[in-house]
Amino acid sequence: MIIIINQQVQTGITIPNNKPDIIVRGNEKGTCTLIDVAISGERNVIKKEADKILKYKDLTIEIQRMWNVKTKVIPVIVGTTAAISKSFRQYVSNIPGKHKLKELQKTAILGTAQILRKLRMQKYNRFNTGTNDISTMNSNNRIAVSLYSLGK
Repeated sequence: MIIIINQQVQTGITIPNNKPDIIVRGNEKGTCTLIDVAISGERNVIKKEADKILKYKDLTIEIQRMWNVKTKVIPVIVGTTAAISKSFRQYVSNIPGKHKLKELQKTAILGTAQILRKLRMQKYNRFNTGTNDISTMNSNNRIAVSLYSLGK
């Protein structure tokens, strides 16, 4: 099994969305799984799942052609307050390894809290120092790392 994290897939044609968060390529089974992670607003979880699947449709077709493997997209979408869709458990069960739903939800909530703290500090710092330094935490990468580490 080969796991690729946050790297572009080199293809023979131009594909705009060619960098999923995680690629799991199972050599023995002839499979490839594209995993894309997102933290979404509570009302957008289901829509975001559909968007992720459509986003990587062209890449899925091209990987199947180039690598001669069966390829699927697994969206891992968690709401900012840990909301998930009805199909979330099914998606996560298709990812190799053991994954704890509560850990993924906890990571989303902690990531959201971290972003809110940073935004609050930025507003405070701009008010007190007059700077416009903006840096945000990437919660998607935190969940991707959680999925990867739980799969070990």
